[in-house]
Amino acid sequence: MSTGSADTEGLGGSPAWRERLFTTLQRRGAIVVLILVVAVSAVVFDNFLTEQNLENIVLQGAFLGLIVVGMTFVIISGGIDLSVGSMVGLGGILAALTVQVSWPLALILPPLVCGLIGFGNGLLIARAKMAPFIVTLAGLLGIRGLALALANEKPIGIGGSSPFDWFGQGQILGISVPVFFVIIAFAVGGLVLARTSYGRIIFAIGGSEESARLMGLPVDRTKVIAYTTSGALAGFAGALLAARLSAGDPNAGLAWELDAISAVVVGGTLLTGGAGTMSGSLAGVLLLSILQNLINQLGTLGSYAQQVVSGFFLIIVVVVQAYLSRKER
Repeated sequence: MSTGSADTEGLGGSPAWRERLFTTLQRRGAIVVLILVVAVSAVVFDNFLTEQNLENIVLQGAFLGLIVVGMTFVIISGGIDLSVGSMVGLGGILAALTVQVSWPLALILPPLVCGLIGFGNGLLIARAKMAPFIVTLAGLLGIRGLALALANEKPIGIGGSSPFDWFGQGQILGISVPVFFVIIAFAVGGLVLARTSYGRIIFAIGGSEESARLMGLPVDRTKVIAYTTSGALAGFAGALLAARLSAGDPNAGLAWELDAISAVVVGGTLLTGGAGTMSGSLAGVLLLSILQNLINQLGTLGSYAQQVVSGFFLIIVVVVQAYLSRKER
């Protein structure tokens, strides 16, 4: 009798087994969907797996990917950062204004300034106990206004050839420099989440901030670091984008905060916090980039099609996540 019971549990009768299954589907489902989308696209579109097309897909997602790394930390902690898109625009403008003075400064100043802004956001959220949505929404508006004011409401060209251009247009071992940076960012972010005490603390805060405080964990400091990282990566993405385009555009990154949130959620990170992976967020970025690429290949759809498809896709993912979470509980 005991053997039969054990067999039944091994076939799925055990609640623990089902819980592990639902958790795996929730956190790794995006990777499975990504593989399926790539396989179907390769069959339907003849030029999908060409080297040029794959390079376009990866490069298109690289700038958003840097933002997604920071956003993953923020959302796992139970927060949200709506200011990152505006920081991309500000980062590009700061790079364009300083590149003629010193090209290394054009790379250092944007993440430094945007990191300080993120630090301020974190202090208001962690210490002043203000709602992340309100704080970062104010940042979204104010930072965009600052970028427009600094640029006199028009793009600032980066004239002449300088080493700065290489950071947006060059290659390392055949890999575009922005892609190289985003690979490093995801690798480091994944190690931090999985292998460090900071990662364990940020998961604990997202799971239950009150419990984390009762355990004596440094909740405020951890949240401030998450928002600082998010701001710095957004500013750096803006600098790389300016190097890629040879211009700083104050309107760059418009609505990218929504794309970043979508990629993180599609990747399996819960909006309520406490669960998520960098690999899932990377899969989310690639999925959104592939969807845009496929829409462009169809050629008959308007520019609105990507937003419609992405929105529909996000709704499906959120519904599935809610279902899996209920089943897990």
